[in-house]
Amino acid sequence: MMKKAIAILALFFLGFTISSSAQDTVKEEKADSGYVFKEVIKLPATSVKSQNRSGTCWSYSTISFLESELLRTGKDTFDLSEMFIVYYTYSDKAPLYVRYHGEHNFGGGGAAHDVTYVLENYGMVPNEVYDGLVIGEDKPVHGEMDIVLKAYVDAIIKNRNRKITPVWHDGFNGVLDAYLGEIPEAFTYDGVEYTPESFRDMLGLNPDDYVEIASFNHHPFYEKFILEVPDNWLMDEVYNVPMDEMMEILDTSLKEGYTVVWGSDISEKGFSWKNGVAIVPDKEAPELAGLEQAKWEKMTDKEKEKLLYKFNGPVPEKMITQEMRQEEFDNYKTTDDHGMHIIGMAKDQNGNTYYIVKNSWGVGTQKYDGYFYASKPFVELKTMDLMVHKDAIPKHLRKKLGL
Repeated sequence: MMKKAIAILALFFLGFTISSSAQDTVKEEKADSGYVFKEVIKLPATSVKSQNRSGTCWSYSTISFLESELLRTGKDTFDLSEMFIVYYTYSDKAPLYVRYHGEHNFGGGGAAHDVTYVLENYGMVPNEVYDGLVIGEDKPVHGEMDIVLKAYVDAIIKNRNRKITPVWHDGFNGVLDAYLGEIPEAFTYDGVEYTPESFRDMLGLNPDDYVEIASFNHHPFYEKFILEVPDNWLMDEVYNVPMDEMMEILDTSLKEGYTVVWGSDISEKGFSWKNGVAIVPDKEAPELAGLEQAKWEKMTDKEKEKLLYKFNGPVPEKMITQEMRQEEFDNYKTTDDHGMHIIGMAKDQNGNTYYIVKNSWGVGTQKYDGYFYASKPFVELKTMDLMVHKDAIPKHLRKKLGL
């Protein structure tokens, strides 16, 4: 993930400088500021990080999820390496791109299952051992690296020697070494020597414990399918369930103490990072602005939208259906745009349900120190997929899915 998320993030950084201070609390908004949120469930999470100018939300969100998993299982607080994941994802993506003659996705984007793939095949390291910051920046800046890596594999595909050299992948990894640093074969952490594989084993994280859930009409429910989005370069499968059951899985996970990775699309007008909310207003409801129906009906669409998206308090939202979800996906309005980490649930002053979302855009520049509140209709409409611990799925749904 995800090209549009990079664009949104770039615009965000034009106006603000991300603070490096870490916060791990979600503040309750004051009553005079419009939205008043009361936390219903708030699960343990590590400090908010910044992906900065990189398309690595998928790594940050899933690493955050795994860090919460360690807290849930009674482990210490760990700061795991997002860039270790990025290195191996890029390294393994390159041969596929070449074998497909360039007719395969290649770039800095990815998905939650890329993290568990790397965890299974290569292990894990702490961030202090490998932070990927070797080019003189204190946060990730990947624009040049992304372009250089793409140019490299495109040059290999041109096959100007009429025979692809057996060392091209070594050269590719050399570029990764230059921009991110060499991966350590062994390291010492808290006085103990580890390899990436033995560190993973010490953590006790099992990639097979995690599954992805989606909800789309173009495949049968209760079966797996390959989610057709560009960043699914691994062609990994998700379990397909009806929308209501997808939401049941999300709610049950949180109630049982499990956080969730959330793949979504935040390119919507109803997403406001500055105001810390994501909503789907219903412009057919005259009570949106507290107006009489006659006055509301006389307003132009532009005037209605101005009132709808002021973000100065709760508004009636659309009732989301399975068909609405499918239409958004079919028309590219919901894409693999951004990966985030859901850690809880909240209610606004009107009793509406929201999900507490940990982002990877740093802290100190918006209301909730790196978190925002996504309404239930927004999550229903704009969810691409969820990664959950399979034990958090209700038993009756596990049975339907064969888990």
